[in-house]
Amino acid sequence: MRGQIVKIHSDLHFVQSEGETFPCKCRGVFRKDKILPLVGDFVEFDKEKKVIEKILPRRNEFTRPKVSNIDQAFLVTSLVSPDFSLNLLDKLLVLMELHSVRPIICITKRDLVSDDDYEVIKKELSYYEKIGYMVVFNTEIDKIINLLNGNTSVFTGQTGAGKSTLLNKLKPDWNLETGEVSQALGRGRHTTRVVTLYELFDGKVMDTPGFSALDFHEYSKEQIRDSFVEFDLFPCPFKDCLHTKENECMVKKAVNDNNIMKSRYINYLSFIGGDIHYEN
Repeated sequence: MRGQIVKIHSDLHFVQSEGETFPCKCRGVFRKDKILPLVGDFVEFDKEKKVIEKILPRRNEFTRPKVSNIDQAFLVTSLVSPDFSLNLLDKLLVLMELHSVRPIICITKRDLVSDDDYEVIKKELSYYEKIGYMVVFNTEIDKIINLLNGNTSVFTGQTGAGKSTLLNKLKPDWNLETGEVSQALGRGRHTTRVVTLYELFDGKVMDTPGFSALDFHEYSKEQIRDSFVEFDLFPCPFKDCLHTKENECMVKKAVNDNNIMKSRYINYLSFIGGDIHYEN
């Protein structure tokens, strides 16, 4: 029988199948072969024995938090309190690109920013839209609901950016209390580490403690480079160019010509490490 792991607690793996949830354990060979089941895994299991027999191929997987098979991520980004951070936004975008997850930039607290300040941010957001990323506002509830339909989604971002508030707008009768949702989706002092997959608007939402693997140490410079989607628009004459030192590099030229946003390029340099500084 096939199903999907929707929660893991201790050695119990709650598998959802045909409208029912079965608390299952794993075959002993899993531990021997160092197979680690994740929330989001599609599995084959024995309904009667309540034993998971096989984990089906994953679309993607994360180690922090331990989840798999995510379709899209809402990057909840406040314009103030906490302040708008292009560095954090780029980190999250790169992380999602590395895992083939569709990122959706979700803006909160627009009402707390002056029109003049917003005009500056609006230009930055328009660049992200230009290179192919979707930008939505937390007030566009119908649009967000449509995006949830048929997808497995996560909500992530800085603590205090408005993740729990948004979820309560989407589902006022959400079966977690506001504080619990905030703890589950944020990274506060009392953050829960139990990951759960919920059904919501003909889709699924994964309730996680947030994505903490943002240092990129486990990824190569080439992988990080290839996660900056706009770099592909400026083919470089140098094979495997990292776009750092070569004077004739087309990506560097695009930065100098303001065709690539300078903050994105500076963040790229910091993500790949090394004593490299952008000079115009």
